[in-house]
Amino acid sequence: MTTKHPGPAVLDWASAILGGEVTVERGLRDGGSPWLVRAGGRAAVLRVAAAEDAAQVGIEVVAMRHAKAARLPAPEVLGHDDGTATGFALVLTTLLPGTSQIPAEAPAGRLRRLGAAAAQISAVRLEPSAALPRRSGPIEDVPWSRLRHERGASDLLMCAEKQVDRAVPRDDRVAFCHGDLWQGNLLWNEDGMVTAMLDWDAAGAGPPGIDLGSVRLDAALCFGVDSSVEVLAGWEDQTDRAAADVPYWDAVAALATPPDMATVAPVMAGQGRPDLTGALLNERREAFLHAALSQM
Repeated sequence: MTTKHPGPAVLDWASAILGGEVTVERGLRDGGSPWLVRAGGRAAVLRVAAAEDAAQVGIEVVAMRHAKAARLPAPEVLGHDDGTATGFALVLTTLLPGTSQIPAEAPAGRLRRLGAAAAQISAVRLEPSAALPRRSGPIEDVPWSRLRHERGASDLLMCAEKQVDRAVPRDDRVAFCHGDLWQGNLLWNEDGMVTAMLDWDAAGAGPPGIDLGSVRLDAALCFGVDSSVEVLAGWEDQTDRAAADVPYWDAVAALATPPDMATVAPVMAGQGRPDLTGALLNERREAFLHAALSQM
């Protein structure tokens, strides 16, 4: 999605919904969209995307509404435009408290709560539909395999692609999935509790392992491979059952990353982790993937 600064037509649209003149305070992601806006004493979040991204924005809107109905900590959708009114795909939501900044070391309980967050999403029933399609992996709109073949990738990544293609997970249950679940898409309060789940544009119906693998990989990248054990424990505590096909979904998550993790380093720096260099992220991704493949 693009991060166009909201122009007069967009601000007028938001003003009509909020019932007052809207002012833009700041960009919430790398200085751009989504934007923190205010009308009088009321704060809201305004996401501005190009009209060609309207379908993806539409998925996010439906997913947030489904999450909200299921009592997950998702923002409330205040307004949505598919580009008809302003030429941009727009979403206006409530502002939820918390921060997405990632600490250098995981506070006690954070990793288990990360796993529990994935479990809470997959506990919500959902059948695939045009609005929330069937998913088989994270961020499926990105052609990960093509990027590996065009840009070059490590031998381990290429081996993983073949091994995953041949594998068949045992658990075929399908439920609600976020599709891009990591710490940067969660808000946390000072007590280390999850206060919000954000950025639902990759959501859909899919196996619980999609989100579990994603948060296990995220923990491994941020805090080291061993931290993924605590994430799994949090997921299993929340569900009261053993997770199925964990190595398979770990490998699927690792394959939904750029061939060179240096492209991810600026994102991590924006979340308060400039220490996570491209070299370190590549090293940790490879270690996580190696562990998964050795158990498949």
